[in-house]
Order: sequence, then structure tokens, then C-alpha cells
Amino acid sequence: MPTIVFASPKGGAGKSTSAVLLASELAGTGAEVTIIDADPNRPVSRWAKRPNKPENLTVLDNVTEQTIIKTIDKTALTSTFVIVDLEGTASRMIPYAMSRADLVIIPTQASLLDAVEAVSAIREVKQQEEAFRISIPAAILFTRTSSAIRTRTLVSIEAEFAENGVPVFRSRIHEREAYRAIFSFGGCLSGLDPASVRNIPAAVENARDFAAEVVAMLKGHKVQSEVAA
Repeated sequence: MPTIVFASPKGGAGKSTSAVLLASELAGTGAEVTIIDADPNRPVSRWAKRPNKPENLTVLDNVTEQTIIKTIDKTALTSTFVIVDLEGTASRMIPYAMSRADLVIIPTQASLLDAVEAVSAIREVKQQEEAFRISIPAAILFTRTSSAIRTRTLVSIEAEFAENGVPVFRSRIHEREAYRAIFSFGGCLSGLDPASVRNIPAAVENARDFAAEVVAMLKGHKVQSEVAA
């Protein structure tokens, strides 16, 4: 079953938020989903301990550099989707996880510093492709963007990525109060209280667009692999 790896050399890029949003949306379709929380800060595990986590969504956090590959392989046998949330620093766990990925998602904020780090993560994926002689789809996901305004910096970075053939998600994870709320209260977006959290429907739509694009990428890569075979 597909393994989706969230990787970024820079902390605070929105990896854990994006991973939980994706996992929750996939679980909402009835799929069995497992998140492997490989971030030493364990943000996903803390979220999972709060109320209202979907029953068909499992979180594992007892992984190390020595066990990450075996954990991914074993989990992929029983889960419809495996999502790996890696730590935001360089470690040997990152290339290990990438070697098992059907898709690598690289969250980044719309700043020049973050963009440079995101490109370095793309290079890491390319190195794993060469080392293992496999194809690993990867794309950059802009996070914490404004839903109303595309900043000049974002437009400039997008143009540079396009000019250099760097894959970028069409959807973006916008800055939303609802995304912070699920880590405070637990559960999924649909379970939040509209009286306490603003604009939940827009957050739900944003998360669903992202999840749909991920599924489309996975299907597209599978078709390409079958044609190549």
C-alpha cells in the first residue's frame, strides 16, 4: 500500500499539520491509515492522545534509524495508507524513509530561506533514486499561506520553481485557526465546534483539495510505473 513521506530539513515547515490533515481526510473515506511519528517532538502522537481520533487511524511512535524501514514495510502490509512524519533536521532516518516512499511531500513556507531548504530536500530524493535505482515522486507543498493574497515572495518562488522544473502542489495549506485547533482539542476538522473555531468549512475544503491531489499523484505514478513495466 502507498507510503507517503513528509520531509523537510527545516523545522516549523508544517509537516505534522499537513500529515494529520491528510491522514484524517483519508481515514474519513474509510481507509485504514497509519501515521509513523518519527519526529522526536512527537506532535502527532500528542494529537492522537486527545479525544476523537478516528478509530481507523493508528499512530506509531516507537521508531528509530534502525527500525524505520522495517516499520514502514510491516505497516504497509496492513494499512491502506502509510504516512511518515519525519523530524525537521537532517538525519539518517530521512533517506531510509524516502527509499520506501511512493510519494515524498516537502512542506515549505513562502520564504526564500524555506525554499532553499525545500530544494535541498528534492536533491535528497534524487540521490535516493540514484542509489536505489527507483523512481520516487516528490513535490513541494506551500504551507501557512494566505487564502486571500498571493504575496510577491510566493509568486517569485513559484516562478523560479516552475522555471527549474521543481514539482509543486497546486493546492496549498493555508493559515487556518482550525488547523491549530485540532492539535489543541483533538479529533478532525469536522468534529470542531463552530462556536469556538472560525471558518471550519473553508478549512475542510482546503484539506480535502490537498488529499484529493495526493491521491491523484499516487494514481498517476502507479499508471506510469505499470506502463514502464
